[in-house]
Amino acid sequence: MISKLGQVMLYVSNQDDAVDFWTNKLGFSVIAEEDNGQGFRWIEAAPKNGGGSSIVIHNKEFVEKMSPGLNLGTPSLMFFTENLEELYEDLSSKNIKVGDIVTMPAGRVFNFADGEENYFAVMEKK
Repeated sequence: MISKLGQVMLYVSNQDDAVDFWTNKLGFSVIAEEDNGQGFRWIEAAPKNGGGSSIVIHNKEFVEKMSPGLNLGTPSLMFFTENLEELYEDLSSKNIKVGDIVTMPAGRVFNFADGEENYFAVMEKK
């Protein structure tokens, strides 16, 4: 049901400094950037040679307001799936704590938690 680990989400206080670090110091490229004009901005960066996974740089303060229970001290994992509803129903039927399905610019997503309240996300990309 989960097809791959697609993204690692970093929560930072200064997105521009983080982008500078990942691009100018580590040689990553910005491959996508979204800004909804209401404070939600994310920047996706990946190694220049591809590699299949990427880093999404989020504004820590904004994410904290959106998801107060999320541990912002460590990166989060974003998994990809081909069928979001099927996976959502499967996890729900197993009494796994799941959040609402939300439509984002890049696709639909929901969060789920393990037994220790560590949260992960799953996206069905457009």
